[in-house]
Amino acid sequence: MPMMDIHQILHYLPHRYPFLLIDRILELEAGHHITALKNVTYNEPYFSGHFPERPVMPGVILIEAMAQAAGVLAFVTQEHEDPREVSYFLAGVDNVRFKQIVYPGDQLEIALTIDRGRRDVWKLHGKASVSGHMVCHADIMLAGRKIK
Repeated sequence: MPMMDIHQILHYLPHRYPFLLIDRILELEAGHHITALKNVTYNEPYFSGHFPERPVMPGVILIEAMAQAAGVLAFVTQEHEDPREVSYFLAGVDNVRFKQIVYPGDQLEIALTIDRGRRDVWKLHGKASVSGHMVCHADIMLAGRKIK
């Protein structure tokens, strides 16, 4: 049973189709770590151009999925009462390495741990894997901003 289903994720993230990239939260410990799931499907819009004969999930989409999971973790950790008050934005990415290709039909598991968090700036280390094999790792930085 998921810790957070898609309806709860929609509560925390402002993203919607076609750019919501997290389907489920499997594990979350506020202030520490999160594990999220992304089901990669052939009908996602980027596959029609990347690449038509051999669809491959773009690396930037992998990073964005990691950032979205990090945003949920930061939001829950900060205990904001109303998700419409603050949004978390991707502020930096370091030490990115892509190890394997992600194809339609894969189930992407994203795990992030907080390295540092102070006020609304968060640094996290993330790993994405498919069937237990690492496909990507990166250091992610998020910045929270009040929404007017």
